[in-house]
Amino acid sequence: MPETGVFLFSTMVTAAPPELLNLALNAGAIAPEGAVLLALLGTLIVDLAGEKAAAKWAPPICYLGLIASLVLLALQWNGPLEDAFLGAFLADNLAIAFRAVVALSTLISLLISWRYAEESGSPVGEYAAILLAATLGAMLLCGSTDLVSVFVSLETLSVASYLLAGYLKTDARSSEAALKYLLVGSAAAAVFLYGASLLYGISGTTNLQSIGLALATTPTPLAAVGLVFILATVAFKIAAVPFHQWTPDVYEGSPTPVVAFLSVGSKAAGFALALRLLVGCFSAFDSQWKLLFTVLAVLSMTLGNVVALAQTSMKRMLAYSSIGQAGFVMIGLVCGTEDGFASMVLYMVAYLFMNLGAFACIILFSIRTGSDRISDFAGLYQKDPLITLGLSLCLLSLGGIPPMIGFFGKIYLFFAGWADHQYLLVIVGLVTSVISIYYYISVIKMMVVKEPQEASDVVKKYPSIQWQKLGMPPLRVALITCVIVTAVGGILSNPLFQWANNTVSGTPLLQEAISLSTQVKEIV
Repeated sequence: MPETGVFLFSTMVTAAPPELLNLALNAGAIAPEGAVLLALLGTLIVDLAGEKAAAKWAPPICYLGLIASLVLLALQWNGPLEDAFLGAFLADNLAIAFRAVVALSTLISLLISWRYAEESGSPVGEYAAILLAATLGAMLLCGSTDLVSVFVSLETLSVASYLLAGYLKTDARSSEAALKYLLVGSAAAAVFLYGASLLYGISGTTNLQSIGLALATTPTPLAAVGLVFILATVAFKIAAVPFHQWTPDVYEGSPTPVVAFLSVGSKAAGFALALRLLVGCFSAFDSQWKLLFTVLAVLSMTLGNVVALAQTSMKRMLAYSSIGQAGFVMIGLVCGTEDGFASMVLYMVAYLFMNLGAFACIILFSIRTGSDRISDFAGLYQKDPLITLGLSLCLLSLGGIPPMIGFFGKIYLFFAGWADHQYLLVIVGLVTSVISIYYYISVIKMMVVKEPQEASDVVKKYPSIQWQKLGMPPLRVALITCVIVTAVGGILSNPLFQWANNTVSGTPLLQEAISLSTQVKEIV
């Protein structure tokens, strides 16, 4: 029977015209994903040779694959639109931008992972392979234009994320985090499938553009039910309130480098999914889903930043901070204008560097002390000025303090919201930004203001560090890069603004949504 299937498939491939094969297997559109896949296979092969071989060869293979992927993405920029998998994947500027964010977040996450994995005694090869699998799913999700490809990409990302969350097998908290993530994620996947089946039943197709046309011509109440299910899945992926319950526990229990990737790479893929589904499919329900997202944004900004005030763990605090940050990004999504979409892209890039920089500092501190409690950072400036400076700059940027890159990202979001008359979102955003500054500054105060005798017991036992002799160059490279971009990126942000605007202008999907939104506002 298997031989018959192989014979039939080879016959179909041989008989198929070259045009059909080129359409189905367009290597140009998915070349960046191909580089990641080759790195994944290479990592698995060297892992078979043993842990010593994996520890030696897995890092350069991962670096090579991810850098090649970023170069291929740069070559695709502003090029002709290419699709693959019979139109189920589209490499437009939107997909390129978010895929670049995902690939870069994985590269930095790997740089801060090796020493952490070594200290925890975890196999390096398996960890890198699973992280690359999650990256592959996230990158494919950013460009998926079909319900089937969306689901396959989403599950590739999700299953790999479950494995990463529970990677520390001897840590009960890690196993608990993976179990919670699996249960909630499985429910979200089932909800998505139910909503997708409704959309397929209404339109008779799985192509997102065709579904959007069908819903625009004959909107039905059943489509509104499908919208609710789809929106729930998107809200789960970006950790928006009230679909955020998994976030604090998963962030606290998972390995810290995994949390760094989930907070940026997975969230970027979630926002790309939101744009593809909500903007592409539900233009007929534009006012409805924007109203729902307005509520989600207000709840996320409020709850995320208020609850973060009471946290005693750095990872838990950044978990609630990420919920609030998702609320800020949703302002651009609700606007539906060119500035709104561009501000989303710009803020995701800013969030990439300032958040991963903060996690790099936390990993460095935990490697030296085994703790991530905020109170244990008291007086750290006396023993480790580099971590103190880096963490302070990243936290100030997350709070939106000028001239950091986070300040310019938030200003762009608030400007887009105010121009689109989203006054409630902007006011809530401004108020909750002030609240967030309080708990970010509290950590900085803990590190810097404390007198030597007030330092925590952990810091008092903190060994003196000679950085030039410290054997963790990848972690230092990641930290210094993130801190420099965070500190200088705001002052030199004009190229980022232009890049974000080109992302929107080079994406037909977003241009159509902007044109439609403008026409509706003129009629009203």
